Amino acid sequence: MKFNGLSDKEVEQSRGQYGPNTIPDSEPTTFWEEFKETFGDPMIRILLAIAVLMIVMFFFGYAEIYEPLGTIVAVLVVAFVSAKTGVASDTKYRELKDSTEKDKCKVYRNGVVTVIEVDDVVVGDKILLQSGDKVPADGILIDGALKVDNSALNGEAEECKKTAADPSVQLADDITGDTFVDKYSLFRGAVIFDGEGVLDVRKVGLKTMMGKMAEEMQEDEPDSPLKVKLAKLAKQISTFGYIGAIVIALFYLAHAILVFDGGAAGYFAQPIPDIIKNVIDAVSLAVVIVVCAVPEGLPLMISLVLMQNTSKMLDHNVLVRKAEGIETAGSLNILFSDKTGTITKGSLEVVDFFCADGNSIDIPQLTKHSKVKGLIDLAIGKNTQSMFDASHKVIGGNATDQALMKFIGEDTFRALTANTEYVVTAQQGFNSTNKFSQARIDNVGKTFYKGAPERLLAAATKYLDADGNVRDMDKAVLDRKIDELAAKAMRVLAFGYSESALVENRINDDIVIIGLVGIRDDVRPEARDAIKEVQDAGIQVVMITGDRLETAVAIAKDAGLLKTNDEMALSSAQLNEMSDEDVKKIIPKIRVIARALPTDKSRMVRLCQEMNLVVGMTGDGVNDSPALKRADVGFAMGSGTEAAKEAGKIVILDDNFKSIKDAILYGRTIYHNILKFCKFQLVINVTAVVVSAIAPFFGVDEPLKVTHLLFVNLVMDSLGAIMLGNEPALEKYMREKPRRRDESIVSKAMMAQILTMGLWLTVVSFVYLKTPFIAELFGGWAKDSAGNVLNGVPNAQHLTGYFVLFIVSALCNGFNVRDDGFGIFKGLDQNKGFLKVFFLIILVQFVIVNAALIPLPVFTWIGNMFSCSPFGIAGWAVVIILSITMIPVDLVRKMVVNRK
Repeated sequence: MKFNGLSDKEVEQSRGQYGPNTIPDSEPTTFWEEFKETFGDPMIRILLAIAVLMIVMFFFGYAEIYEPLGTIVAVLVVAFVSAKTGVASDTKYRELKDSTEKDKCKVYRNGVVTVIEVDDVVVGDKILLQSGDKVPADGILIDGALKVDNSALNGEAEECKKTAADPSVQLADDITGDTFVDKYSLFRGAVIFDGEGVLDVRKVGLKTMMGKMAEEMQEDEPDSPLKVKLAKLAKQISTFGYIGAIVIALFYLAHAILVFDGGAAGYFAQPIPDIIKNVIDAVSLAVVIVVCAVPEGLPLMISLVLMQNTSKMLDHNVLVRKAEGIETAGSLNILFSDKTGTITKGSLEVVDFFCADGNSIDIPQLTKHSKVKGLIDLAIGKNTQSMFDASHKVIGGNATDQALMKFIGEDTFRALTANTEYVVTAQQGFNSTNKFSQARIDNVGKTFYKGAPERLLAAATKYLDADGNVRDMDKAVLDRKIDELAAKAMRVLAFGYSESALVENRINDDIVIIGLVGIRDDVRPEARDAIKEVQDAGIQVVMITGDRLETAVAIAKDAGLLKTNDEMALSSAQLNEMSDEDVKKIIPKIRVIARALPTDKSRMVRLCQEMNLVVGMTGDGVNDSPALKRADVGFAMGSGTEAAKEAGKIVILDDNFKSIKDAILYGRTIYHNILKFCKFQLVINVTAVVVSAIAPFFGVDEPLKVTHLLFVNLVMDSLGAIMLGNEPALEKYMREKPRRRDESIVSKAMMAQILTMGLWLTVVSFVYLKTPFIAELFGGWAKDSAGNVLNGVPNAQHLTGYFVLFIVSALCNGFNVRDDGFGIFKGLDQNKGFLKVFFLIILVQFVIVNAALIPLPVFTWIGNMFSCSPFGIAGWAVVIILSITMIPVDLVRKMVVNRK
């Protein structure tokens, strides 16, 4: 044993001096933190400001307490639902993480090799590394030789050779992409392909490369597109409400002065308390208008929809860590994707088998060519450093050996091992000088070769065709085939046999080429389809990889990323020669960035965000983590590193691009459902504002009571969220262009629908409130205390009927907002909650209206609270007929709009 390692005392001293090897997780999401965060929402702040104003007016006797209490309840419900969603998502992620066993490593301590958890490693430890081990800390290889997979760090699966350095060699402080592939440096997260060696630990914990990336991820994240849009909408609505309220209040005062006997002079000559009462009435009207203008239910609706879809996405192998991530996925303009393990499978494999005449044989069909198959199995299975272990995994050898072993399969390997005739009697392994390996099997009478095509073909003149016949070889034809595969970033290996004895460092002249294979980390079949669907959704997909530019271009073409000459593939070096402004000009054309460092990824995300693009990033390695964190939505692969999962808002559990496509589709569906709810609610709000503002000038002081508005804000909005929040995902959403980050939620077309239907409901409202025929159905006009008829003033039953009219009209408009065309009744079977909520609201309202007929104190109190007086069947009939007009009127509007 060359190394004694540290003693227990030295371990404690090192831990005290250099710190532990732990990379702290982010703090678990707490309910209280999520709860408090809700109150930073601009819409919530507006609601609370209104509630405070209403409470002040209540204490002065000018307002009911129901409205501010109802608003506060609504805010608390929003905060509770949002906090519950955030905590549930974080808990799911941590459960997934805790179910994974902690990494362990072999270390020399107290003169023996012992197994410890990676977190317990300290500076100065001597770590024994063998094939399949994960490097637990940063340091220098001081003994042995290794072949290392750095894909978790630089994104590439290519093997990197490491040789022992003198223990006095220092680990570089400034890490670059070249440091990963130098001769002796090893970094936490890398995996040993082959070999055995001893790592001298120089850096642990947050001082490792992985730790520094984890610290970089603590930067503040940008606001989600939804938050930006809601802030803009809140500002628009509050501005509209406040200006409208002030203008209406002034008009109200002006109207009071003009109709006063004696004009302005007489008005101001009256007692001061009377003037103050008029001013307070005007302020009360203004407050009602502000209450009507602000969509109190919107924050609640968004929280409910995000919560519902977060749980639903688990069925699609998508774990939503942060609820806003799913909506943001639907808003993507550009998606940066890691190559290895995301677009490709993440490991080398044989993707093409062909004879020396250039003709390929489909790999599944190779068993039908028995002679070729039998010889290729021997040339691989008896001439390799790899094998299948007891758990059916390929171990030993380098990445190429392992790919070839998977190619022949475990059954073939076991059969070759068990067959006593196939005993290797002489063998020479692969080395960089010869570029081939060979094995002699005397019982078969053949020496088998495996190696670089140029070495085997230099000695060969014969080959086997697909039927196993020996033919003369045309090297020009074969060279064209090899060049064709090289252009696709494939590594080509040749196999042959000779009937002569094995000669060390030499290929016999009678070699016959059995066949050749093309090997590469191949594109996932489902990735091609998913990339096309994402591109069809108007989202630019960019592959950003640590691989060579030539390899990256070949993979990009195969995956469908590079299609035209205008589309660009750049290296990191080319990119870094350009200024930020120059890069921004070409971003729409970029499809590939090769030899990328983590800083390149973060820079590209930052530049796109400066262009107001909504940016997505997929990845699985530590190298992806900072960009995953910085992006608007990071898609971390379920099989990836913990650092990547910690950084991402969404974890793709099955590493499948189809799941990313599903996340985008559901994100767009959520946004569409939010738009539907906005149209549904803003029609109510616009009408409530206009009617409440104008009605006093027509003799109807309070068409909607404060408690009626409370019913609209709490019951209609929360249940409306359930009605429209579960609208089905439609594939047509994937054919729409992405939206800009700062694009307004309310588009011109949407505003036209809101104003048109709001205007119609206002017209219907005044027809209902001022038509004598309708008034007669409710017992005629109201009377004063002396019994005199007040012409044009609705009585209590008439106003109760208007409460019903207002709610049912809004519910009918719920059908209108379901589709921008005429399919307003389609898909109800996929959203069964819609009709249930529709009829539930009508039932609840029927109970409230007729509460006074039920001889129980609680129902009497409900009737008084809502100022409702029961009315007859004729009144119900006219209210429902007028309400239903909302549907045909909007269909006519759509017909006119669609003709333009």
